[in-house]
Amino acid sequence: MTTAPPRPRAARFATFMFFGLNGFGMGMWVVHIPNVERATGISHSTLGALLLVLGGAAFAGMQISGPLVDRLGHRRLVPAAGVLLGLALCAPGFANSWWTLGLSLILFGFGNGAIDVGMNSHAVVVERAYPRPIMAAFHAMWSIGGAFAAVIGAATLGAGVPTGVTLTGTGLLCVVLSLASARFLMEPSEEASVPATVAAESAPVARRRTPGRVVWLLGLLALALMLSEGVANDWAALHMEKVLGTSSSTAALAYGAFAVAMTTGRFLTDRVAAWAGPAAIVRYGAALAAVGLSIAAAAPWVPLSLVGWALFGLGLSGGVPQLFTAAGNLDTRASGALMARVVGLGYVGLLAGPALIGGLTRWMPLNVTFAVPVVLCVLAAVFAGVLSPKPEPVEQPVA
Repeated sequence: MTTAPPRPRAARFATFMFFGLNGFGMGMWVVHIPNVERATGISHSTLGALLLVLGGAAFAGMQISGPLVDRLGHRRLVPAAGVLLGLALCAPGFANSWWTLGLSLILFGFGNGAIDVGMNSHAVVVERAYPRPIMAAFHAMWSIGGAFAAVIGAATLGAGVPTGVTLTGTGLLCVVLSLASARFLMEPSEEASVPATVAAESAPVARRRTPGRVVWLLGLLALALMLSEGVANDWAALHMEKVLGTSSSTAALAYGAFAVAMTTGRFLTDRVAAWAGPAAIVRYGAALAAVGLSIAAAAPWVPLSLVGWALFGLGLSGGVPQLFTAAGNLDTRASGALMARVVGLGYVGLLAGPALIGGLTRWMPLNVTFAVPVVLCVLAAVFAGVLSPKPEPVEQPVA
């Protein structure tokens, strides 16, 4: 007896849940980092080294889970990654030394990398079952999950709830919801029958170019855009405080403007992408980001700088989802492996961006170092054509 495949709408809801859970879990870890640092008695430098270990474990999880999702399927790998992420999230709250925290972060990072690739790969499958783009909304849900984590984490910290209790509760929530949602996930073989014209529009790069070369171009574009995003995450508030001389509370508005604009932009991107196409989203979005960051860096007034940070977030909001979609559609038989390369390179950029800017501040003012992400955004705009389909060769009739 065969069962009917899950409906795309149910699979879409499940994908929203995984993105939101991932953002929520990561956010809860981030807001509790100071508590974990105090509980383990480690120095700032040791914490920095352990965070690099977390990043390396996440990258390894991405590269291993990519081929596995193609082999095992989304119904197995994505919930398994969610369970691993949830269980690993419980551990840092009980760590009492650098090495116990390090082991916890290795598992946590690996689970985060695995679910990142798995849920993005599944999102591509779900999107192919829809007659319109929906990928950017999934990424917006990740941001919403992080925002909820900031609010709930602040409330639990204010109430004096032990870190171990909060992180364990969050981790168990991830485990339960991951297992409960497994049956709603879709496999490529279960995609709803989509008209050929729709399938071609949702995968403009697929079947028209050599995946091996294009996937690296997509990965480099992801690296450029996510490096720029990482710069905003770590340096927006510091720029406002150090360069414009604001208070810490006012400086926080810089990242707030960036984050709100990026989240809003991701909810709007899908509609624009359906009309203008993915190449236009990357091209004009990256150009807007370059203009926005240039304004933020050069502005002598706080309100104008906040406008610049908001434009920077709006410009970056839609590009990465388009790149992930294109990677997943290059070859449906190896969607996870191709996705892992692009997501992995993007993640390298996200980690490297803040460190690169920090190194450059030894030789130049902070706002001048922002020329690096500005140039990268310009290059992303120039090379966005990789997302445009090459015209099919027309066979000439034989006379």
